[in-house]
Amino acid sequence: MDEGERPAEAELLLAARDGDREAFGRLVEPFRDELRAHCYRMLASVHDAEDAVQDTLDRAWRGLGGYEDRGSIRPWLYKIATNRALTLIERRGRRELPTDMSPEGAPAVEAAWVEPYPGRWMAWTDDLDPEARVLARESVEIAFVAALQHLSASQRAALLLCDVLGYPAREAAEVLETTPAAVNSALQRARKAVPGVSQQRTLEAIGEAAQRELVRRYMAAWEAQDVDSIVAMLAEDAKYSMPPLAAWYEGHAGIRAFLVEGPLRDRWRFVPAQANGQLAFGTYMWDDARAVHLPAGLDLLVLRDTRIAEVVSFLDADFSEFGLPMEWPGSPR
Repeated sequence: MDEGERPAEAELLLAARDGDREAFGRLVEPFRDELRAHCYRMLASVHDAEDAVQDTLDRAWRGLGGYEDRGSIRPWLYKIATNRALTLIERRGRRELPTDMSPEGAPAVEAAWVEPYPGRWMAWTDDLDPEARVLARESVEIAFVAALQHLSASQRAALLLCDVLGYPAREAAEVLETTPAAVNSALQRARKAVPGVSQQRTLEAIGEAAQRELVRRYMAAWEAQDVDSIVAMLAEDAKYSMPPLAAWYEGHAGIRAFLVEGPLRDRWRFVPAQANGQLAFGTYMWDDARAVHLPAGLDLLVLRDTRIAEVVSFLDADFSEFGLPMEWPGSPR
């Protein structure tokens, strides 16, 4: 924190404790976006994360009288947010991706699915140093967030507090109201479950020019209904899923058959988007009745080198959250 920031925070805290709600808002607003990212990692849902952050700030406002000023309000806010997320996990269970399940059948009960995270909500990372920025963006990647959902709530929290936020085990233990030994034990188990290679490192390795070319080729192949070109871009063991549908497809033959029998019967427009720090597209399907392309899904790509290892098409994504228009003009090709 810069030298001038702490006095300003102290003044705002004093005013907030005197009942100034506007001062409280100015005090906590700089932390809102990073708290939302933290809650999203815990909960895998942008909507649950928004609820958890709002509840966190409401509880912080009501609890200011008991807050012990130790230099910054940030750790206290994270403690409240973490515990609110832990409570929600107990009530709502974990979220999954379709590929967490067998491709042969639907789950026995209705599943709650991992949701995509709008890229514009990561703008706060622009002010971080390069390594911290990469770490922050890695921590919202879809594979990382989905893997977290298979950990216990305490393991999830320990991993995020220590490995993402940089808390020592002692401080993480204070947040979780447990012991440093318990935190270290949870960390050992949690670290085995998370992906070893991030999309941030993969994208950096292939470079911006190769990314642009991959995006161009993928869009062109879909818009030309060219199944051969689409399949040629996939890894041999690629996966294709479409939450909230439980079914998913694997490998060149399985994905090819699905595309030919389903989506590629329609006409498409693809628009580049930002989600979870990964390559993504807003996909628009031609609607004859309205003579316009309408939102069909947000496609998130997982790369392995320059091949597409996985496509997750979020059919229920709110395009407005991703800065995408609600229709795309032009005639079908």
